[in-house]
Amino acid sequence: MSLYQSTLAYIEDEEEDQDQSTQSQSQSQSDTYMVGFIIANIVGLQYYSGRISGREMVGLVREPMNQYDSNAIKVLNTRTIQVGHIEKKVASVLAPLIDSNLIHVEGIVPKPSKKGNMYKIPCHVHVFTKLDAFETVKSAFWQSGLSLLSENSPLFSTSESMVVKEKKKGDVDEIFKLVDENLSQNKVNGIMEPPKDLILPDLFLHQKEGLYWLYHRENSDELPPFWEVKDGVFVNVLTHYETDKRPEPLRGGIFADDMGLGKTLTLLSLIALDKCNASNDGKIEVIADETKPLVISSGKRSRKGKVIQTGSRSKKQKIEDYVGQRGSKMTLIVCPPSVFSTWITQLTDHTKRGMLKAYMYYGERTQDVLELQKYDIVLTTYSTLSYDLESSNSKSPIKKIEWWRVILDEAHIIKNHKSKQSEAVNKLNAKRRWVVTGTPIQNGSMDLFSLMAFLRFDPFSTKSYWDSLVQRPIVQGNAKGLSRLQALMATISLRRTKEKALIGLPSKTIHICNVELSEDERKVYDEMEFEAKKFVTGYIERGMVTRHYSTVLSIILRLRQICTHMELVPSDVRSSISSYNFEDASNNPELLKKLVILLQDSEDIDCPICLSPPSKIIITCCAHIFCQNCITRTLNSKALCPLCRRKLSESDLFAPPPEFNPEVDNSSYQSSSKMAALIELLKGTRNENPSIKSVVFSQFRKLLLLLEEPLKKAGFKTLRLDGVMNAKKRANVMKEFEAPNPDGPTILLASLKASGTGINLTAASRVYLMEPWWNPAVEAQAMDRVHRIGQKEEVKIVKMIAKNSIDERITLLQEKKQKLAKEAFGKKGKEEKREINLDDLRTLMSL
Repeated sequence: MSLYQSTLAYIEDEEEDQDQSTQSQSQSQSDTYMVGFIIANIVGLQYYSGRISGREMVGLVREPMNQYDSNAIKVLNTRTIQVGHIEKKVASVLAPLIDSNLIHVEGIVPKPSKKGNMYKIPCHVHVFTKLDAFETVKSAFWQSGLSLLSENSPLFSTSESMVVKEKKKGDVDEIFKLVDENLSQNKVNGIMEPPKDLILPDLFLHQKEGLYWLYHRENSDELPPFWEVKDGVFVNVLTHYETDKRPEPLRGGIFADDMGLGKTLTLLSLIALDKCNASNDGKIEVIADETKPLVISSGKRSRKGKVIQTGSRSKKQKIEDYVGQRGSKMTLIVCPPSVFSTWITQLTDHTKRGMLKAYMYYGERTQDVLELQKYDIVLTTYSTLSYDLESSNSKSPIKKIEWWRVILDEAHIIKNHKSKQSEAVNKLNAKRRWVVTGTPIQNGSMDLFSLMAFLRFDPFSTKSYWDSLVQRPIVQGNAKGLSRLQALMATISLRRTKEKALIGLPSKTIHICNVELSEDERKVYDEMEFEAKKFVTGYIERGMVTRHYSTVLSIILRLRQICTHMELVPSDVRSSISSYNFEDASNNPELLKKLVILLQDSEDIDCPICLSPPSKIIITCCAHIFCQNCITRTLNSKALCPLCRRKLSESDLFAPPPEFNPEVDNSSYQSSSKMAALIELLKGTRNENPSIKSVVFSQFRKLLLLLEEPLKKAGFKTLRLDGVMNAKKRANVMKEFEAPNPDGPTILLASLKASGTGINLTAASRVYLMEPWWNPAVEAQAMDRVHRIGQKEEVKIVKMIAKNSIDERITLLQEKKQKLAKEAFGKKGKEEKREINLDDLRTLMSL
């Protein structure tokens, strides 16, 4: 989560555009409690195939675009198949409350009577809201004439609510405990060798164990977790759903090994097994018969797309016959563009020539399904997939293929379940589904819901079940929530850390270099922080953080920049923050210009709708920042700003000018305390060993430019790697840095986000982080570009932290996030009560 997102994580719940009263306590969306329940009918059963056979939880999903009723609430069973709708008179009351984020609802169907009505089923709808909204919600139901059964009602105890039942018996936790104790399908109790005729290198022991786990997950016929056979009927013990049809096995999961442990090669070994007959005793027989090479290489562009292959085309008919006889065992790999090079390098270096063919479905690409079926692997990006599956163009072959396997690499990209990337991957048709990421939890437990949705892990792939069973207990500080999350992760994921993988990787140490700001820096910092506190305190007291979001963002960013180098902060900001009040930029071109500069100064800004770096940036007249597609799609359904609820139209949207290069005036150059400390550390390393290479990471591109001249004067040869470079230039920089030239460059100045994924920096053994990143997972990814398989030297990480500053307070919030991510895979520990909220903003500003 970027600073942008984190500052806004509480927005929808804390601030309404009509209510500017003081909000003294912040709560996240899941920090809600049951105010009561109503009894409603599920109607229209005859029109849908979903069935309910016993006492079951059901999913209640708003359907605002329903052509017959804009208040529609559809009902799904635990297999995510629609059963019907909530009756209109109830939906007309619930829908406005749901849409305004005042309540959310969950449903459970009592055990139906034998003489029930075949066209409708009664459902207990449980209503959740914040404690301070209880009376408001009760009043809304009273005025509507609906009977809300709350705790003071004698009928409250008749509720079928899982929440009420938990308080009495705790049977749900017993179920989780039993599942946790019987993870036979998840235990890594064997090893598997890759097919030697296809995979060239010997795998490490942990990779062979990983291959065994992956293969057996894909080929197991066991019931999915939480399913049992009772009296010849299959029952989900969590949701009480019954069926006489055996549920499909959960063929896939989360491959969450630590970054740098060789997940890509392990997955290629799994793909290679598709060309073999593998027996349970580990014997493998290669069935593919390719005699002429079809080499995976850098590839050539054809009229039909980018094909990474060279060599003979005389095998065309043979390949088509092979696809026809064997069935199409095609693997789709979805990843960021920067990770393409990793997959291609692994294919080129570690697989036998011509045995695995790959196609880059990116840029100019084929629309021919038969063309794609010639390849074992299709590589694409999340954005390409989103465009293809969102587009009305039905020609996309991605839509038409039933993939043998889909692998989402760097899958934390889909952590927001509402983003277009998440929606796109969920539309894929696949027999096997894998989520691959070393950081499945970056900001909080809600990150995992989108992964469950993609994996189709019922019932956790339905949000109401996830909220009820996992999310709400975690957010409310209930220890049961963490234990459930741990059992769930143990059931569906495999994670090994570098410390436990026994691969002989050199050690990694992390040091904090506490930097004392100079007298001038301290004066400017203290003055700006004093003024910033007044602004932020006023916004919090008036409940107007959202309306002044860009000002708050600017304040926090500028405080961070002063800690690194005062040249990063415009002179007018150093004199007064008030010049950066962005409340309304519609008729103020100077403010818009400043906001553009703010965007270009920092990498730590994401679109709050898709939670990804903005593509085709749009700035609204209320000074909020979105992707063009995200905000346009939102305005099509509701003409309001998603953040501050201000009325918006397309005329209120502004596009910033193209990317600009920060100007650096070396003639008036002044050093900074952090920069001076860095150069001294680098000199010390050079004195220790002149051949040691270092990577200096920063989120500020201007700082990388500012560092070039002083490092040159200090006798260092440097290279720079940042986000504005094209792929070819980046590749050239990497090649030059990796070359073992004694007279070559020893320092790489790298943009943190541009270098966080998809590159190998094992030529270096020293890492310097010039400022703490809001999301510790991004820092971890950057560190692990250096500390990974292939590293021969001890790795030393140095984090540059300005004393008595916002730097220190960001590290405190980092520790909070890391704690949850670590404990999700553990067995003990107390859970944090909340994710990012107003209290964290107060911490940042030392209020």
